[in-house]
Amino acid sequence: MPYVELAARCVLGLTFLVAVAGKLRGRNAFRAFRRSVPGLAPGLPPAATSAAVVAAEAAVVVLLAIGSTAPAGLALAGAVLLAFALAIHRALRTGRRATCRCFGTGAAPVGRVHVARNLALATVAAGGLAAHLAAPGTAHPAGAAVAVAAGGVLTLVFLFFDELADLLIVPSARAPR
Repeated sequence: MPYVELAARCVLGLTFLVAVAGKLRGRNAFRAFRRSVPGLAPGLPPAATSAAVVAAEAAVVVLLAIGSTAPAGLALAGAVLLAFALAIHRALRTGRRATCRCFGTGAAPVGRVHVARNLALATVAAGGLAAHLAAPGTAHPAGAAVAVAAGGVLTLVFLFFDELADLLIVPSARAPR
């Protein structure tokens, strides 16, 4: 089971790293992210909320990178992803127009595909944590290499989830409701 945990750590660590880097790549990127916050978290102060989101995402990356803190990183990643999914779901239900600045780039309107992506990533976090709790241990180097490679491929799926959804899902199913 250490391979499942390792793959989950890679997927989540890389995904959150890209999210943090995208939001912090420049002043304009962070400002755009901050401007998108009210659409997903109305009533919360945009400056403090955007800073807290980036801090939580960065904490996930650091926690997942260290073996002894990886379980906390998996738990935090799952909690953050569930909060994101809930915020997007609420925005969709109330008809608020919100943009996805998840990775700091683009301004696509949020939709059900974003809820699905965050729930799928939260499932990866839960699976990684469950694998750690079920059978903690060390991984054989060859198995670890395969787990890291699998984690890298799965990361690409999540990073390009919107584009894959555009290719694979009927347009009416993607439309926000």
